[in-house]
Amino acid sequence: MNKAAAIKPTAQALTVYPILFAISMVHLLNDTMQSAIPALFPILRDSLALSYGQIGWISFAMNITASVFQPLVGLYSDIRPRPYILPLGVCFTLVGVVMLAYAPAYSIILLAVACIGLGSSVFHPESSRVAYLAAGARRGLAQSIFQVGGNIGTSLGPLMTALIFIPLGQRSVVWFAFAAIAAIIIQFFVARWYASLNVQPRPRRVIQNGEDAKKSGLSKRKVGLAISVLVLLLFSKNVYSISISSFYAFFMMDHYGVGKSAAQWYVFAFLAAAAVGTFFGGPMADRYGRKNIIWLSILGAAPFSLLLPYANLFWSGVLVVLAGFIMSSSFSIIVVYAQELLPGKVGLVSGLFFGLSFGLGGLGSAVLGHFADQSGILFIMQLCSFLPLIGLLTVLLPKDEALRSA
Repeated sequence: MNKAAAIKPTAQALTVYPILFAISMVHLLNDTMQSAIPALFPILRDSLALSYGQIGWISFAMNITASVFQPLVGLYSDIRPRPYILPLGVCFTLVGVVMLAYAPAYSIILLAVACIGLGSSVFHPESSRVAYLAAGARRGLAQSIFQVGGNIGTSLGPLMTALIFIPLGQRSVVWFAFAAIAAIIIQFFVARWYASLNVQPRPRRVIQNGEDAKKSGLSKRKVGLAISVLVLLLFSKNVYSISISSFYAFFMMDHYGVGKSAAQWYVFAFLAAAAVGTFFGGPMADRYGRKNIIWLSILGAAPFSLLLPYANLFWSGVLVVLAGFIMSSSFSIIVVYAQELLPGKVGLVSGLFFGLSFGLGGLGSAVLGHFADQSGILFIMQLCSFLPLIGLLTVLLPKDEALRSA
């Protein structure tokens, strides 16, 4: 048998840090370009006289495109791995960035962000697979390294608003084309390493004959329940995060009277804290257990999220940092947990959960935007503050010992 015939590395395999840092860097560049979209919202609201609902649909257009295609890309790559699809995904993002910079109307903006979403749908499942293959025995750490790049990129959005988009305007987005070109070059390097493994999909008979289920000690019903709980936890995390990244700046401007630039610093504080939390989440899960850290990550953010809508300016800054740091550590762990629930389906699981992440974020943004138009931005912040309480469902997840170690 070829040494890379199985889709997952053995527990004794070494962690390939150069590849992990390479895809983390591409994730940073990719999500920096994506973060230009919500970063532009204050500019677009004024220049095109957009409502909160229309702003929500811009986010929805990007996220739903990524949501629909990511599971399909992941499923296809399980059947027929295609390493050189990695740089292709960033090419779609490059086209979207250029379109966004020069979009003269609302409809063109929707088309541009859909292109960026399509790029993400290709990038995330295969890059997550690369993180899995390069992880060795440290899967939580590998996913955290991969995810932290994206979180850092996302956190740069508010800074871009304050330092670039407000003084220079919409067309300054075109400079991010250089980030796309750099990402494409790095992805060719990663794709060459990936291709050198000669990775083949795991034999279907191994998955179908119940061997994986016996090793995990979980019935199909328990696996289905666990996946459902993970999806609900993902809903909690992503809808809360989108409420902060898309609408918290408007809340600060309307509720506290702060300026556009000052409001962006609070959003940056949340996203930067999320990047730090993401990095620590994976290694902590490797050491203290997946379920324990999921408990801490989702439910642990609840006290701070519940207080946030009622805090003054100083405590708003403190609470938004604590909420972002604690909640962010869960996503990489949820992905690894799901991969272990469904062994042999790395691409499908990665595509499904990244797709759900984008889809829930996009749908949440559209719904929250319309609610904000009807009930006000304060109501949205108060409503979303209860979302981390969904973390109570973590009690239904099986213990780590019930999952098959690989």
